[in-house]
Parts: sequence; C-alpha cells; structure tokens
Amino acid sequence: MSHALLLDGVSKSYAGHAAVKNLSLAVPQGTIYGILGPNGAGKSTTLRMVMNIIIRDSGRIALLGADPQVDRSVLHRVGYLPEERGLYRKMSVIDVITFFAELKGVPAARARSEGARWLERMGLGDWRNAKVETLSKGMQQKVQFVTTVVHAPDLLILDEPHSGLDPVNQEVLRDTILQARDEGRTVIFSTHNMEQAEQMCEHVCIIAGGEKVLDGNLRDVRRAHRGNRYAVAFDEPSETADRFMATWPGFENVERARDGWVAQLRASASPRELVAAANGLDVPLSRFEHVQPSLHEIFVSKVGDAARPRRSPEVAHA
Repeated sequence: MSHALLLDGVSKSYAGHAAVKNLSLAVPQGTIYGILGPNGAGKSTTLRMVMNIIIRDSGRIALLGADPQVDRSVLHRVGYLPEERGLYRKMSVIDVITFFAELKGVPAARARSEGARWLERMGLGDWRNAKVETLSKGMQQKVQFVTTVVHAPDLLILDEPHSGLDPVNQEVLRDTILQARDEGRTVIFSTHNMEQAEQMCEHVCIIAGGEKVLDGNLRDVRRAHRGNRYAVAFDEPSETADRFMATWPGFENVERARDGWVAQLRASASPRELVAAANGLDVPLSRFEHVQPSLHEIFVSKVGDAARPRRSPEVAHA
C-alpha cells in the first residue's frame, strides 16, 4: 500500500519539554485519517513538522514521497489549514484566494476562476468582491478553507477544521472533505471532537502527552475494543422480560436503554445460553447484538489521565 505520509520516530522538544515523542504513523493514500487527542497532545506540533513550519529534532518524514525539509516543492501539492486562521482582512475575498493560490504556483487567471468556482460551491459567490473584514467568522472560515483547496492539492491537512463553524457550515465542510476523498485525494485532520472523527475517518491515530497510544483502521479499532457488552430488547413490554433481565445469572451491569437494555455478559456465560434462556419467555426476543464502543469511549479509555493538562503555559504547544 502506498502512503501519502510517513512519520518514523519523529520527536520535538521545547525548553526541555517533549511535545512529540518518537512518533511513527503511516497515512494510506486516498483515505481520511484522523489525528486525535486532547488539547495539548502534540497534534498541531506534529502537523507543523510535516509542513516544515517547525523543524523536527529527530526522526524521518516522507510527505508524498519526499522529505519536506529537503524538497520544499512538495509542499505545493499540499493544502494546509492551520489551527490559527490567517486572512488579509483588507483584501477582497477573491483577491486573497487568488494570492494564496499563486503562492502554490497556480497562474493568476486560473487561480481567480477556480476561486470564483469554489466560492459558489461554498455559498459565498455574492461575497467575492467584499473585503474579508466584512464577513462573519463562519464565512471567513469557509474562505480560509477555499484558500486551502483552490490549488487542487493531492493531500489536505486540516487542523481543527470545524472550529468556529455552525452546524450547517460543518455539514458543508464535511461533504466537501468526503468528496475530496472520493476524488482520490488524501485528507488528514486533527481534532478532539470524537463524534466528527467517527463520522468521517477511516483510520485514526490517538496521541496523548506527545505519544501515540492507538493507531489503526477505525473499524478494526472498534472491533478490538468492543468488550462483552450486548444490547437486548423484546417485542413488547413484559414483566417477565423485566424480571429476566434483572435476575439472569449470565448478566452483570445491566442498564436500561431507550428500547431495551445494555448488559455485560459474564465470561462464564455464552450468547447461545442467553438466547436459549430468553426463548422460554412469554415475549419474543427481538434484539441481541454485540455493542460496538463509540470512538469517544475508546478515546477516554486509552487517554485517561493523559488528557489532563500538565504543561506550564509558557511551554505549552498544541
């Protein structure tokens, strides 16, 4: 499998504090890859090293097959949306988009026409000649995103891309990211919002305290952490079913759910025994399935105390 990004043993320290420690990861081409972690985990520092904004202390980076520290031209094939947004507020929207595209090597005429096309797509066509400073924060966010994608990069790197967007604009951004993936582009984004990551990512890497604590295909990660919890429901309310769920010895930690129960199956019990016992009741069993853990639950279980900030403000790096 070819990879859009490879990190091998990458580290970075500030004033004696290790912001990123011996980090290795591999991002497959044509996927959406989430770099997840609490605030201060080292996510933004990692992405800045990938973009050669920050020089790594050690380790190897291969960005689209090249070391960005050696071959800076590879950065023209990347669209980078930093956590700290930055637009020239006195420029018109279309001029600022054209300017950023030209920095990536796009001729001015094509940059302007592509910028106009993207503005229409993002619902900002009527604002193309307005000054950036007259736009709302959410509109500026969308303009910043356009500057990231207008040069048709092979790889998108998005640092907290949904920050500051309302739910409607979050959906617009989500659809745009999914389309980029469908067109064969690779998307890497960092976030501490597990719900957004679960909706979009195929692969995830969780970082805490500058170190990788989990990395893999999201489906495989959820399967590996699913434990022994089951969702149970019956066709209709029944005192017999209530009593069964409260007393059957194969269950522990039984909790009421909206349409039934969620229960932990003891190691000494088997799903087959549960089905056999439930079939003897006066109401049919309608649901019995393994509960897949949410990414949020996995995140909390893996990160734990590492999510608590331990850095002094003067040396903290995201």
